[in-house]
Amino acid sequence: MGNESSGRTDANRPIAVLAMAQGVEQQLLTEGARRALDALVALVDDSPVALAALPDDVLGGVEIVVGSWGCDPLDEALLARMPKLRFLAYAAGTVKYTVTTASWDHGVVVSSAAAANAVPVAEFTFAAIVMIAKDVFRVRDALRETRGTIPVSGVGPAGALGTRGLRVGLIGASTIGRLVIERLATLDVTVAVADPYLDDTEARRLGVTRMELDDLCAWADVVSVHAPELPSTRHLVDPAQLARMHDGAWLVNTARGSLVDTDALTRECVSGRLNAFIDTPDPEPLPPDSPLYDLPNVVLTPHVAGSLGTELSRMGDLAVAEIRRFLAGDALEHEVRAADLDRIA
Repeated sequence: MGNESSGRTDANRPIAVLAMAQGVEQQLLTEGARRALDALVALVDDSPVALAALPDDVLGGVEIVVGSWGCDPLDEALLARMPKLRFLAYAAGTVKYTVTTASWDHGVVVSSAAAANAVPVAEFTFAAIVMIAKDVFRVRDALRETRGTIPVSGVGPAGALGTRGLRVGLIGASTIGRLVIERLATLDVTVAVADPYLDDTEARRLGVTRMELDDLCAWADVVSVHAPELPSTRHLVDPAQLARMHDGAWLVNTARGSLVDTDALTRECVSGRLNAFIDTPDPEPLPPDSPLYDLPNVVLTPHVAGSLGTELSRMGDLAVAEIRRFLAGDALEHEVRAADLDRIA
């Protein structure tokens, strides 16, 4: 496995393992983050490993798992072989494919880097809303068609071009939703939020108006989806909600495709009544014959709002910082508890 310089014989550092797909660690961990991690823990191998494939004498000594995409689920069978496991620092978003009820039954503390992954999603959403307000996508197509032979101008979603006075409705005051709110505060727009867990006091603190979903859909020029994917949120935006949106309004979805009724949205977009910016369709990808690929009032991107390229290292930095807090006995900033699973993505 790893070389002796990894410090596996140093009793002052807990035994840890990188549990993720091969190559992911190179994107998650910068040189600085890797040095910081090596100062905190003794890795059993410098490269990612499959937990279930480790021999019992190695797996039994692991106290910290640095997980990410490709990590084995921490189920009862695996945890029975990991009696010393104390902490999962998950350097990715949702932990729902990795943790199980057994994880908490065995006393494993769990941390997620979802907050780091939320940053690029919020940036992407903010940029999309600004581009929508400037009618950039329609203008781009018109300019490509006319090739400068006639003047080209746009019309915004509220019937007027520009961000000033734009009414933006957010579905979900999630981590991403709140980051979007922060960024929208730099514009002269009005923001409303529909979220059953948001009260008026918190809404005032955020500088937004709390609305019920029906009212928000009828009010907004742009509706942006930021709720978690749960059984209760499937088709949260259904035919009735889409029908409430005014002509020319936009639906933006950078959350999960299942939150929106794709068939109903397709009908509205085919009719030309609504516009859509969809990064996460349902199904994903859409079938090749979907009309959404070709409609001039639809922008499709292939699930690129989340962390890509250099953005991935934010999650590695967060995971290493959480390990440092955990070992110092400090409160974690991104702990996930069993009770949270019913509400988080």
